[in-house]
Amino acid sequence: MAAPLLENLSESLAAPEPAVRLLLSILIGYPCALVYRRFLFYQPATVIHLFHTFSGLALAAFNFGPQIYHSAVCVVVQFLMLRLMGRTVTTVLSSFTFQMVYLLAGYYYTATEEYDIKWTMPQCVLTLKLVGLSYDYYDGGKEPSQLTSEQKNSALPSVPSLLEVCGFSYFYGGFLVGPQFTLRSYQKLVAGELSDCPGKPPNSVIPATKRFALGFLCLVIYAIFSPYYPDSYFLTDEYDAQPFWYRCVFLLLWAKIILYKYVSCWVIAEGVCILSGLGYNGVVDGEHKWDACANMKVWVFETTPLFGGTISSFNINTNAWAARHVFKRLRFLGNKSLSHVATLLFLTFWHGLHSGYLVCFSMEFFIITVERQALAVVRDSPLLSKLANSAFYPLIYVVQQFLHWLFMGYPLVPFCLFTYDKWLKVYSSIYFCGHVFFLLTFLILPYIRKAMVPKKERSPTKQD
Repeated sequence: MAAPLLENLSESLAAPEPAVRLLLSILIGYPCALVYRRFLFYQPATVIHLFHTFSGLALAAFNFGPQIYHSAVCVVVQFLMLRLMGRTVTTVLSSFTFQMVYLLAGYYYTATEEYDIKWTMPQCVLTLKLVGLSYDYYDGGKEPSQLTSEQKNSALPSVPSLLEVCGFSYFYGGFLVGPQFTLRSYQKLVAGELSDCPGKPPNSVIPATKRFALGFLCLVIYAIFSPYYPDSYFLTDEYDAQPFWYRCVFLLLWAKIILYKYVSCWVIAEGVCILSGLGYNGVVDGEHKWDACANMKVWVFETTPLFGGTISSFNINTNAWAARHVFKRLRFLGNKSLSHVATLLFLTFWHGLHSGYLVCFSMEFFIITVERQALAVVRDSPLLSKLANSAFYPLIYVVQQFLHWLFMGYPLVPFCLFTYDKWLKVYSSIYFCGHVFFLLTFLILPYIRKAMVPKKERSPTKQD
């Protein structure tokens, strides 16, 4: 009965059936959160863990059928590692190796040249959860003086039970598309501590509704405009025959629209976390905050003219996870750039094995490097600083936004097209303009700094 209904619904929405199943599953998180608030909030932890486990498993089965065994295997193996290997570096390394190898094997055996919704999609989310769990358990065995403030907040004082790990892993608000959260946060949720009213369900209906409405708006924008900007158009003779300016503008608009696919899912899923209470983030300046599970800063994402601003406002929890568990753990290298490269390399393979991911993240690193150098020149140059704060700024802002979204789309091409024959064809059709622009900027910036920055301002910049 369900299959014909889903088939008809997907035809009506002109969307693939797996995408419809995914969207429905994210939306089902809202009634699940309401059930938890209304009937289970005061129940024992065991009951809550069971509800989260079986509701998440049901959503997984609805989307991926018998392939849910992949996640179950990884959860059980992770639990056994914690139980049998203890708080050791070996546990962390074994967890990292097993979970990543399992994920990469999944990518290898299920790879196609298109973006498919399959079991590896929630598996990549689960991989970070379980690897992070091993780090947090390891940190729980250290002296408090050895931990940073964020490590103290996530460190586990004791080994969790299997049921607890299952509830954490399959929680309906984060299993399919994220966000990332720690087991300590999940434990606080189950204990009823994540609430603006201690001992009572949180007053989170309105904040959750706002995030749902914003996510739904992004979804509507994507549904309306994405048919006009399909990935496949890049590979047509018609695209190649268009003027260069048209190809660039299409790239810019395509990038803006394609990202709403991710924004909508993440913001709607965040609403589920807020409704359950997991999104509660304490009181700041006398105001209750509900952004603990925020994966998007939508206003910053829409208004920033900087590449760094977009990256810092997009997929926030994954970036924070990578910073906490990869970048900062590589402090022993003594080189931030090397740590940054290693972190981006990890994220590359975490996303998949296609060459497009490597090109995307390497281009991102280069763009951010050039942007930081350019901002340093503007900051240190009295003339450029004055110009940036003058009446001409609105015009500068428009030009910045055009370049910003044009070259945000540039690394997204390989990210979305995957294989080298596809993204190389697109890059050739726009004459590798992104590489040319940023390479020339990188080479010219030292001369601009020499000409525009007074000598007394140069030494501190070199030291930075």
